[in-house]
Amino acid sequence: MLDIFRRRRMWRSRPELRDSYDVVIIGGGSHGLATAYYLAREHGITNVAVLEKSYIGSGAAGRNTTILRSNYKTPEGARFYDASVKLYERLSAELNFNLLFSQNGHLTLAHSDRAMFVMANRAEVNRLNGIDSQLIYPDRIKELAPAMQVDGANATYPILGALYHPPGGIIRHDAVVWGFARGADGGGAEIHPYTEVTGIERSNGKVAGVVTNRGTVKTGVVLNCTAGWSSLIAGMAGIELPITTHILQACVTEPLKPLLDVVIVSSQMHVYVSQTDRGEFLMGAEIEPWTTYRMQGTLNFLQEVSRHVLELFPQLERARMLRSWAGLCDLSPDYSPILGKTELDGFHVSTGWGTYGFKAAPIVGRTLAELAATDRTPELIAPFALERFYEDRLVSELAAAAVSH
Repeated sequence: MLDIFRRRRMWRSRPELRDSYDVVIIGGGSHGLATAYYLAREHGITNVAVLEKSYIGSGAAGRNTTILRSNYKTPEGARFYDASVKLYERLSAELNFNLLFSQNGHLTLAHSDRAMFVMANRAEVNRLNGIDSQLIYPDRIKELAPAMQVDGANATYPILGALYHPPGGIIRHDAVVWGFARGADGGGAEIHPYTEVTGIERSNGKVAGVVTNRGTVKTGVVLNCTAGWSSLIAGMAGIELPITTHILQACVTEPLKPLLDVVIVSSQMHVYVSQTDRGEFLMGAEIEPWTTYRMQGTLNFLQEVSRHVLELFPQLERARMLRSWAGLCDLSPDYSPILGKTELDGFHVSTGWGTYGFKAAPIVGRTLAELAATDRTPELIAPFALERFYEDRLVSELAAAAVSH
């Protein structure tokens, strides 16, 4: 009985770096940790190092707005994210760790006739790929979100309809990071926080090693899972990625009584809203138009997001803001991810996610682990290869979210 009070660590303390590893993963967020987890679980590869320049989950994995969905615009994207949601649905049981996944539904609002046409089109694409998605109208929207201002004289942007995605919802983002970290550690992978990568070694067109602030390690496989920093890491390997880095901001109010079950997204108003398990209203808006690595919030964001949220939920007028933050977004030219091999043999990437990366963590980990173990590109990520930009095979997900991405 006394054993329940014994102090345990979620994963082992940082070990000393070995001289070599079978696989080195750069980035200790949800993508990197998921890849390490699936390498051990599905391929038996345990000689793996996960390198993170700060603490685990300090980047995009710990700064997102926790929304999960698969109702994307392109068939390639819809299939990919649907596979991820299906993995998320059983991940708590698989990791033996409660991720607080709440699938109460996701609403993408339409405020114009053109938006209704786009939502109807997306619903058809989703249904053709076996994804639960449908166009609904104001009466049904009021049933799902009775607290929201849908129409009437006080509605600034009357809602004509919405794309309703029942499997969508929210999940505890830090729990996902911790669960994957514990799973990866339990499988034998080494997690190295506060280990900054300063160089990539090459030899005869192949990756040969990784230089860090704690020494150099030899390896034949490197996975770059560093989100907004991915172009800098790729540059160390002599690879140019078509990525621009922007900041995306979010904020939460003080905890309030339960008011909203579903996730609300408005492309026209550039805002998305959900209520967390703690009662906080979590709000996000448009990415900032300039490129930067400086994760500093702006007053303009707080003004715009507050105005649009109050247009949807006027009863929040006196709610106090609790905190705000910013994270890095890595945007590709067609607003879809870049996954898989590069021109440097053994150097693979997971980048170009923009605002979608957290939603894809399990399927990215599973497919990148397969690529690292077999050196064959899984069919699910083949459309997102880096070569598509040179072969005119773009996968445009533009306008598939409430922000530019």
